[in-house]
Amino acid sequence: MRAEVELPLALVVGFLLVLARVAGALVYVPAPGLSRGFEPARIVLALALTILLYPQWPMVGVLPTPVQLAGWIVADAALGILAGLLVAFVAEAFQIAAQAVGLEAGFAYASMVNPQTEADSGVLLVFAQLTAGLLFLALGLDREVLRAFTTSLETFPPGKLVEAGPAFELIMRLGAGMFSTGMRLAIPVLALLALMDLALALVGRLNQQLQLLTLAFPLKMLAAVLMLAWLAPLWTRLLGAYGRQAAAGLGALFGSH
Repeated sequence: MRAEVELPLALVVGFLLVLARVAGALVYVPAPGLSRGFEPARIVLALALTILLYPQWPMVGVLPTPVQLAGWIVADAALGILAGLLVAFVAEAFQIAAQAVGLEAGFAYASMVNPQTEADSGVLLVFAQLTAGLLFLALGLDREVLRAFTTSLETFPPGKLVEAGPAFELIMRLGAGMFSTGMRLAIPVLALLALMDLALALVGRLNQQLQLLTLAFPLKMLAAVLMLAWLAPLWTRLLGAYGRQAAAGLGALFGSH
């Protein structure tokens, strides 16, 4: 005699809602290898995180209609996308700095296939994307996202949306912080490269026989790499401060309702 396993429909509804919220966050979360679409690894990770959040699954008293369930899934997916977007600002700040430095230092002339987007990108930008993914784990932002999800499952029942005003204000504040942090990271290196351009221009005026064009690229690349290595601890502290700001905003948005 075969044993039949029956799952309550309320449990299935809770699973679908949490899965939609987790999958929405994974669209923008800058974890290494998760930026290329819905691949098997992403699906397995979304299912694993959903199962880990089982104690916080919402219990639906009255089963929704198919149309109502679809609306709830869209609302939960939007909530997850918002959480992932706020965390992704931290990685984007790092990439803005790398893009600015790479263009000025001459790394943009050498490109390689980006494993995240399968497109040609500057060497420094690809390095920044991989480093940002590692910093996402090193700074503990993955735990902050899980903590925010746990809180949101308690404070935001199925189908409940975040208030537009606080969410828009938080996005604008963290978006502005993304650009300011990126420029703060890049300005020391850009200042050094500008001084090198000025020095090479003066040397060229003194001796016009020198082939400074062949010397400028390797010198600027070497100076940029050395400066980045020297400023690496400072970059980590600045990104850590910005990451804590993003995590605090995410926790306040999901926990203060």
